[in-house]
Amino acid sequence: MKKHPILFGLVILASIFFGLIVIVFIFAWIGDQGRLLAPGEKIGIVEINGLITDSKETIQDLSALRKNPQIKAIVVRIDSPGGIVGAAQEIYTEVKRAGQVKPVVASCGSIAASGGYYIAVGANKIIANPGTITGSIGVIMKFANAEELLRKIGLKVSSLKSGELKDAGSPTREMTAKEKAMVQGVIDDVQSQFVEVVASGRKMPQEKIREIADGRIFSGKQAMELGLIDKLGNMEEAIAAAGQMAGLKEEPEVIYPKKKGISFWELILDTTFREGVLEGLFYIPYKLSFEAGLGS
Repeated sequence: MKKHPILFGLVILASIFFGLIVIVFIFAWIGDQGRLLAPGEKIGIVEINGLITDSKETIQDLSALRKNPQIKAIVVRIDSPGGIVGAAQEIYTEVKRAGQVKPVVASCGSIAASGGYYIAVGANKIIANPGTITGSIGVIMKFANAEELLRKIGLKVSSLKSGELKDAGSPTREMTAKEKAMVQGVIDDVQSQFVEVVASGRKMPQEKIREIADGRIFSGKQAMELGLIDKLGNMEEAIAAAGQMAGLKEEPEVIYPKKKGISFWELILDTTFREGVLEGLFYIPYKLSFEAGLGS
């Protein structure tokens, strides 16, 4: 190093810089843990924003709040038009599980439709703004047909498959009647699951839910009149309601989830690949979705 004093100095500076970053992260982690472990009554907040494509982080947040004895109630803030069926169902299940341990209130923001509403139904109480877009009880699968485009550019695609339905939904050709019937059967089955969940959560007859389960959207006010939500109000009113349900005497401390970091490549994959899939830019044969019918 004596022969390269500049390089030695850079290594020392880099080490100091890295050490400072580690110290900052340690203190930030200790601060977050301290808030959660400090005495006092708290209400935990879980936020669900945008298209629902994955459930892992939301389930982790809900599970942590459910298990924490300092958290007396949970508010699930939903601002989502829906998304992938499996992810929405997994989050719904965790919301319902948390509601069996402590009060859970769903607070609906600008939109809590389709999969967003599916999740809300798992809560003990649903509160929405008068103008919240909600409802859209329905299931959809989209298939692109690029057969004519491929013909124009002279591209032919051959498929070797184990069964006649293995490539149902391929963008290289029109779907057959048998394929459409198969896919429609799946859609109808999942739609029945949706209706059952709403009927159970809202304590309403399934027949009543089926009458409005054609994908139509409602304002929060309309949803209130139909019995799809419990009360009109904003986020603060949802927090207050959660506190009352938990029997809290004093104004509780509100705990928001820790913001998770994201790497450059994760950002690229999230915004390009995942959103591309949802918009049909990439071909995934079966993307069963709870999406709001807003002209998408």
